[in-house]
Amino acid sequence: MNQVKLLLSLFAVTLVSGCVNMPAGHDYSAFRSADPHSILVLPPINNTPEVVAPYSVMSQVIAPIAESGFYVFPVAVVDQTFKSNGLTIANDVHGVPVNKLREIFGADAALYLTIDDYGTSYAIISSETRVTVSATLVDLHSGTVLWQKSATASSAETQNNSGGGLIGALVVAAISQIVETVTDRGFDIAALTTSRLLSAETHNGLLYGPRSPKYGQPAPSEKAK
Repeated sequence: MNQVKLLLSLFAVTLVSGCVNMPAGHDYSAFRSADPHSILVLPPINNTPEVVAPYSVMSQVIAPIAESGFYVFPVAVVDQTFKSNGLTIANDVHGVPVNKLREIFGADAALYLTIDDYGTSYAIISSETRVTVSATLVDLHSGTVLWQKSATASSAETQNNSGGGLIGALVVAAISQIVETVTDRGFDIAALTTSRLLSAETHNGLLYGPRSPKYGQPAPSEKAK
């Protein structure tokens, strides 16, 4: 009987800990008031040594935004427009005044991205491909920040090195590093990261846009309150 009580107590503590660790719900009041219909995605600032990171992330961000119900300006057209105006560095693009972005593209909001992690690392008995991206959505009419979030995904989430001892773990880690580096596993992990970051179906993600059948409905984090 005492063991049952102990298990129940541990279960209750786990539930409480889970609630405590859950990120607070985002305040969507500014987002909802601005009600953007179109989003301009700016080239991401890359804080990693991986030169492929911006291209990998940019190829993945359009889907979750469009699926959330917003019009997204074609990435290739946006990139070429900036280059034609002498802006080839992401930091310089991020420094363009919001009123100028509005004037050129006619977008309602701009999404500023920063890549903080991208690539495969090897640490003794583990190999991991990690991608971390942060985003800020800004109203191009007023310059108001409408929404901010950061998300991470890792190949370690699905890895299982148990059962082979230390030698087995070393072999698995070495093989994983080779495979993930050669195949650029970062591309797949970036897809998971951007989905967690931007999808309206995720906690603290974007609101449902005007092209979504759920437009006007509360975000998942608002429903959880």
